[in-house]
Amino acid sequence: MKISNRLLRLLCTVFSLVLCASIAGAALAQSYPNKPIRIIVPAPAGGGSDLVTRIIGLKLAAAFGQPVIIDNRGGAGGNIAAELAAKASPDGYTLLVVAASHAINPSLYRKLSYDPAKDFAPVTQMTSQAYILLAHPSVPAKTVNELIALAKSKKGGIVYASNGSGEAGHLGMELLKTLAGFDAVHVPYKGSGPTIIGLIAGQVDASFLSPPSALPQVRSGKVKALAVTSLKRSVLLPDIPTIAESGFPGYEVSGWFGMLAPAGTPREVVAKLYQEVSRSLKLPDAGDRLVAAGQDPVGSTPEEFAAYIQAETVKWAKVIKQSGAKVD
Repeated sequence: MKISNRLLRLLCTVFSLVLCASIAGAALAQSYPNKPIRIIVPAPAGGGSDLVTRIIGLKLAAAFGQPVIIDNRGGAGGNIAAELAAKASPDGYTLLVVAASHAINPSLYRKLSYDPAKDFAPVTQMTSQAYILLAHPSVPAKTVNELIALAKSKKGGIVYASNGSGEAGHLGMELLKTLAGFDAVHVPYKGSGPTIIGLIAGQVDASFLSPPSALPQVRSGKVKALAVTSLKRSVLLPDIPTIAESGFPGYEVSGWFGMLAPAGTPREVVAKLYQEVSRSLKLPDAGDRLVAAGQDPVGSTPEEFAAYIQAETVKWAKVIKQSGAKVD
């Protein structure tokens, strides 16, 4: 088949553009980074996301030979930090750490100042974290099924606490309520500190809390652990069953932290960040510190993380609609 001169010139032009873009992308990836990197964290210093980010930030700084600056911007369920990052230059020098709330907020808030899906390029899911279903020692239940039976036997059901409306502990109980068909009264506190205090004082019957908040109280006998929310048992509590194996297959509620870049960040830069973060997560000193803090290292690819965010967004949209959950 004979190709016209015009078509041949067009094909050559397209090929040249693709080749130039490829060379430019490779050159950019090789030179990146050549100045400090800022990582915006959607919480105050000292929290789970801050801890994970600082552990990874130290590894990135050592690998890249550039300072990594942690910028704590807490408030509004992570929306303040997300809005700031969404408006940043897409050059790889401003990154955002997000938690599970990133997939919850689109259904929880009537209007967001950013688009969680379109305004960001996923880099990697850094960690995953199970929650522990806790009960006050006076509650006559030693398993999740006994707690459900107790809730069904009481008018109005049990009373449970969370770290705030729309938080994973709140929605995790709402999901369990839907699956098991029992009633429960929700008492939202402002953070894990007040929640665990309320549970220890017997102001509520039960709560979902993260391992760092729960384990010291479990070990001291001030609260009791009934189940964990991951699909597999926690290495920190190997004798405690999962809710999934307690008769609710597929039940999973995970807290997680991941890294995003502003949409439009060059793919080569995203790939370089993913490679370095995932490598850092596998290092013994970093991995051991994360596991000790109740975090399981993940290190998924950008494509895997994008799919995970989408699945989590769909999952929690359904729970929020069924429960009628609203922000405080």
